[in-house]
Amino acid sequence: MCGIFGAVVLRGGEALRHPECLARMAESLRHRGPDGERIVGHARARLGARRLAIMDLTTGDQPFQSPDGAIWMVCNGEIYNAPDLRREATAWGYPFRSHGDIETIVPFYERHGEGAVAHLDGMFGLAVWDDRLGRLLLARDRAGEKPLFWTEREGELRFASEIQALLTFPDQPRRVNRPALELYRALGYVPGPHTMFDGIHKLAPGHLLVADAHGVEERPYWSAAAAATAPSKLVDAAQLRGALLRAVERELMSDVPLGVFTSGGLDSSLLVGAAARVMSGEKIHTYAVRFVEPGYDESAYAEAVTHDIKTVHHVVTADDTGLSRALDVVTQSLAEPLGDPAILPTYLLAEAARADVKVVLSGEGADELFGGYPTYLGHKAAAAWLRLPGPVRRTLRWAVERWPSSTRKVTLEFLLKQFVAGAELPWLERHLAWFGALGPSSGGSVVPELACKLTGFPHDDPLNRVLWLDFVTYLPDDLLVKVDRATMLASVEARAPFLDRELMELVLPAPSALKVRGFTTKAILKEAARGLVPDAVIDRRKRGLSVPVARWLNTGLASLADRLLDTPLLAEHRSGKANHARKLWPLLMLALWAERWEVEVG
Repeated sequence: MCGIFGAVVLRGGEALRHPECLARMAESLRHRGPDGERIVGHARARLGARRLAIMDLTTGDQPFQSPDGAIWMVCNGEIYNAPDLRREATAWGYPFRSHGDIETIVPFYERHGEGAVAHLDGMFGLAVWDDRLGRLLLARDRAGEKPLFWTEREGELRFASEIQALLTFPDQPRRVNRPALELYRALGYVPGPHTMFDGIHKLAPGHLLVADAHGVEERPYWSAAAAATAPSKLVDAAQLRGALLRAVERELMSDVPLGVFTSGGLDSSLLVGAAARVMSGEKIHTYAVRFVEPGYDESAYAEAVTHDIKTVHHVVTADDTGLSRALDVVTQSLAEPLGDPAILPTYLLAEAARADVKVVLSGEGADELFGGYPTYLGHKAAAAWLRLPGPVRRTLRWAVERWPSSTRKVTLEFLLKQFVAGAELPWLERHLAWFGALGPSSGGSVVPELACKLTGFPHDDPLNRVLWLDFVTYLPDDLLVKVDRATMLASVEARAPFLDRELMELVLPAPSALKVRGFTTKAILKEAARGLVPDAVIDRRKRGLSVPVARWLNTGLASLADRLLDTPLLAEHRSGKANHARKLWPLLMLALWAERWEVEVG
């Protein structure tokens, strides 16, 4: 695991215009790799990496080069099928200099060119410079666990694991990307390939980029739509359990201690149970957050699970002081706004975990693959709602809208108000009203933009289309951003076993009836969990990691919100007439981002 970066001349010049910026790129990514730094190259091309040593602690320094020095490669991530790749390349006679997973990419590139990427199973953002051809290859893993950004300036292509590394160049404009701004205001995150900076691009999950003197081309090497279209192979819970155990076993490979983030919910508890099964007799560290706000704290559930499974359990307190400190770290460090407040406790968890481990497992992807959000039940309920006579719907809506607002976490009042606000909209606009920040009315291009994300997906399972939309938008551009940035700021690597390739390709084409059965979410996953986690965990209602933003905006963050937010929503929120925390928080993060990076938002 590391932060990668580089710059290459594709055309129009004999040398990089700002070679001194490579060292600045490395420094800006220090948090991603505190264990070392190395840059290789010449006047026209330079690649580098900041290393977080996870595998092959003594011989795994990057960049790697081919024996003849013509191929240079850097990779941020882990290649889980590296043992198989190594055996195959060794049979070809390749002289490995290291014992870890990353170097296996080099011989496969030598033999297969860009086709090498399809042979890799894991999480990665990688770059290969072919000095003979003057060609750069960038690639990103299938689900989008690891980030990769790029920009082209006058024939010079630059790339990095995080945007701030690209901003170290004096000729990189800091103009806001207006379409991205509109999308952010509607969603609370920026969907790829956009970023908030005009001219800086996010490489899409499952895609590669090939750049040389002839131009720059992006294309997919793997498609979630193609996986969803494949015939379903998911037969029963036993098959799913086996695939999950294999995924956890693959992702537990490490030469350093590992841990698991746990909330006491199904997804994280299942990872703890699977890890305990795979690592029988070994010590597993678990980490849970404890909120002091009534109604937000679920640490007791996590402690009960870990007591049953017998892990070394750590509880991290997320009070106003800790959350404020996390807010300062996140907003000063990230060069892209993220309107998900859960990044703050995730950072606190990672910071605490760093004292014991360098790798943690996290449950991202389970909700989108298996239908875990209450929103999915809402889509099913909307059909019944629309069958009610109009006067009955209007009366019920009137009653719900006058229910006093609460600042507690995911209350019935909140869920019902969300439901009646969006139940009669077309499904995509309804989903944005329930799941977005300001919703579809905040930007006219949002619905068409998201609709395009479903190109190639089947049409015969409406509920699956909602799950697939979240899988290709909310998951890679919000949840995985949150986990990657929060953990990397603490120099910890996060892995998501639910996004293992075998598991994704097993579950994506499965009918939604296996995932959401009646009003039971994650139905087949709950069946697979029996025997691995306590029944009480399986039967408990999903809550999710959330932060008491509603109260915080009126107390500890009041002066900050007053200074940065110019919207009537804030006054209404302060009065208690409505809880606008879900809308105000992304706006506050946007304002802090614009102030930190000196960008005019308007």
